[in-house]
Formats: sequence, C-alpha cells, structure tokens
Amino acid sequence: MLFDPKYEEQLDVLEERLRHAHAFTTDLMSDVIAKACTRFAAHGATSMVRVNQLIEAGAWTDAALAMVELELPYWTVRRLTYEDAKWYCSISRQPHLPVPLDDTANASHEVLPVAILSALVEAHRRMGATRGIHPQTVSQAQPTSGHAICCDNFS
Repeated sequence: MLFDPKYEEQLDVLEERLRHAHAFTTDLMSDVIAKACTRFAAHGATSMVRVNQLIEAGAWTDAALAMVELELPYWTVRRLTYEDAKWYCSISRQPHLPVPLDDTANASHEVLPVAILSALVEAHRRMGATRGIHPQTVSQAQPTSGHAICCDNFS
C-alpha cells in the first residue's frame, strides 16, 4: 500500500488532540477508533462489546490497553512508567530485544490512557507505508515418509 497523505493528516490531527487533552473522554476514544483504528471493526462485535463495556465502566486504562491489543496484534506494551508527573508508554514489536536495539513507539502524557493511545497513534505512524500489510505466515513443512539422515562431515 502506498503512502496515504490523508491518513497521515488524520494521525497528525489526532496526535494534536491527544497532546492537548486534559482528561480522557468517550469522545476522545471514539475519535481514536474512527481515525486510527483500521482493524477494530474487523474483530467483530465481541471485541467491540468488550471495549464498550470497559468504556462504560470508566475503565479507561483497560480500554486503552484493549485497543492496543486489538489494533496492533504484533505489538506489546513494553514499558509504562510514571515520572515527573507524566506517564511514559513504550509499545514494541520486539520486547525481548535490548532497549537501544528496539524500535519502539513512545509517547507521554499526564493521563495514563491518553499516553497509551498516543503510543498507539505513534505505532501507526511508524508502520507508515506498510499500513494495511500484515505479516505473512510461513507455511509449515510437511512431514516426509522415510528417514532423514545427516550427511555432513564433522571431522
């Protein structure tokens, strides 16, 4: 999929809105779902019901984490820290790599769920031109009949 400037503009507007948010609201979550979450509707009614229940219960952080789980299945939250009156969130595709080698989507905000959703938007930005392209699965090797032997000379 080629670079889509409209999508980038939507992410810019959404990022700006998240940056200036003083509290987490249902409207803010709806805006994130509408502008950044391309896979959300594909998960079906069960996933949407789960997120909606979390939102209705006021479980903003759980709803934001569920959004990351649904929207970015190959990414995980690597780090959530609170320092100097701000929450810092790092989302990673390779959480087992050392931090200097990992390509993380980082965000910070005074409100934890907003920091998580800001990192989600940053992850979408990092995916850039590959947006919409999903990693392909590797076909499994079929078992063969007979016996396999090693013919290497280890002497």
